Amino acid sequence: MKHIIILAGVAGLFVGLPLRADESAKNKTVTVPFKLLQTKHIVVEVKVNGKGPYPLIFDTGAPITLLNTKIGKESGIIKKGQKQSFFNLFNAAGPATIDKLEIGGLTARKVGAIVMDHPTVDAISKALGPIDGIVGLPFWGRYKMTIDYQKKELTFTPNGHEPPDAMEAMMAAVMALMARDKPPTKVLSAAGQWGLVVDKTEDDEEAGVTVKKVMPNGPAAKAGLRAGDRLLTLDDRWTDSVVDCYAAAGAVKAGTTVKVKIQRDGKESEISITPTSGL
Repeated sequence: MKHIIILAGVAGLFVGLPLRADESAKNKTVTVPFKLLQTKHIVVEVKVNGKGPYPLIFDTGAPITLLNTKIGKESGIIKKGQKQSFFNLFNAAGPATIDKLEIGGLTARKVGAIVMDHPTVDAISKALGPIDGIVGLPFWGRYKMTIDYQKKELTFTPNGHEPPDAMEAMMAAVMALMARDKPPTKVLSAAGQWGLVVDKTEDDEEAGVTVKKVMPNGPAAKAGLRAGDRLLTLDDRWTDSVVDCYAAAGAVKAGTTVKVKIQRDGKESEISITPTSGL
């Protein structure tokens, strides 16, 4: 059974390193202005590694800090030529560390974050104006906060608290669930010996699989199969993937002659192969 795991809000991601506030910020109360969107999201202006400011959603329900790839590139978090990662989802560059994050008079260093163009953030940005990410628990969990909606101000007072790694616990629970419900691995073993090796690359969308190797004096070689042939069907079963091919071969008993449809030099033809016993 396949599971589609949906993590709430815009925070279904990985968390990075713990945040360290500057010594100058200890026991100091700082007031930061904010903007209130029509959706009632609070937006604050944030500088990342000295670049910006960038408008980020201040989300008390987010266990991570998230930046879009625009900030990642401008702030130097994404290095030139760096490839996508994190499963290539949403143009993701993956977990990262912000050297310096500034919100108003507050400064934090070595902030764990994730860099990706999250679809929810993009949707809010397109509908209500530029939004470049979210500020979550790794930042605000270290402060006692007051929200004044009339003045549109946030007041921060350091509380000495070190927020727990909420995403680590969440991901551990998710991985445990996936491991528990993961179906047993199926090992495909042919009942007979065919004497051939097939392959198919990820970007190959054509029908069938490519015969990579034909063993000398094996059943496939004796039937006239050659390396480079395209194996389209085996015993009237489609072989559009390596798994399909082995499944079809595994269903044929040794000593049974079956038809195999191949493509060679652009032309289709049929040959007959009789797999032999491996004993």
